[in-house]
Amino acid sequence: MPLPTNLSTLAGAPLPAEALSGKVVLFVNVASQCGLTPQYDGLVKLDKEYRDRGLMIVGVPCNQFGKQEPGSPEEIKDFTKSKYDVDFTLLAKQDVNGPNRSPLYQFLVGDGEDIAWNFGKFVVDPEGNVVARFEPQTAPDDPDLKAAIEKALG
Repeated sequence: MPLPTNLSTLAGAPLPAEALSGKVVLFVNVASQCGLTPQYDGLVKLDKEYRDRGLMIVGVPCNQFGKQEPGSPEEIKDFTKSKYDVDFTLLAKQDVNGPNRSPLYQFLVGDGEDIAWNFGKFVVDPEGNVVARFEPQTAPDDPDLKAAIEKALG
C-alpha cells in the first residue's frame, strides 16, 4: 500500500502530493493536552535543523488517547503556534487506531502494533517507505531518531 495522497491539512485544504514527494517525512500523532505535549518544542527544533536538508515534519492531531486533543482545528492551530511556534504541517484530526483508523495510519502501521499513545513517530523515506518507528516517549532529539532521519536523508 503506498503512502496516501489524499491528505487534508488542519485548515481542511488538500495537502498536495508533491509536498511530500522526494522528502523524508516524520509523521507524529500529536495532542495539545498530553504530558508529552512539550515534545512540540523538540519537533520545532528538529524541523529547523533538518528542513533545509529535506525533512518534512507532519503533525497528526488525534483525540483517541485520553481525549487530549479535543479542540477545533482553529484551537489546535492557535495553541501550537502561540505556545510552541509550530510552523510545520499539521493535518486534519485523525484516528490512528481502531475501526476508523485513517488511511494514513493504515499505511504507517501496516501489520504492526497499534499506536501506544500520543507522539508516536514514523520516519518515511523519499520513496515512501516506512523505515523507522519510535514510541511516544522517544524525544525528538533522541540519537536513534536523529540517526534514522540522517540515514533516510542519505
